[in-house]
Amino acid sequence: MYAAVGSYIIQVWRVLDMRVVNHPPYWMTGIVAVALYVNFFTHRYIGDYRWTLGAVALGLYARCWVEFRPLDRTRRMPLIVGLILVGFFIWLAENAGTFFGLWKYPNQLGAWTTVHLGKWSSWTALTLLTFAIVVNLKHVKERIHLAP
Repeated sequence: MYAAVGSYIIQVWRVLDMRVVNHPPYWMTGIVAVALYVNFFTHRYIGDYRWTLGAVALGLYARCWVEFRPLDRTRRMPLIVGLILVGFFIWLAENAGTFFGLWKYPNQLGAWTTVHLGKWSSWTALTLLTFAIVVNLKHVKERIHLAP
């Protein structure tokens, strides 16, 4: 799923001519991204710090906006709102997938129930992590100058 989220962000960036305004320092976003990634694997052993990392990310990206051009004019949205919305729609798609039987979680074997709401925060964290990687790669790409 990580590759699908990354591909989505790259395509949205290209199709909507997206620009990031007031992006925090790249090294800080890199640390938060690495911490989120590590937390995905260690949350069962040393504690789930998703909410703490989310609060750090909220403070880090509080002034960050995305500008995009869906049709004829440029629009703006706080980056955090965009990430939360993407996480929500992935959570909805996950519910649709389990409802139609594409896969089931153990608690859905007897009867279908919604996917736990806590997964929304996980999808939002994954979207933030992926966004940080894409932005950092685009930043590095701008600095590479190839000879003609």
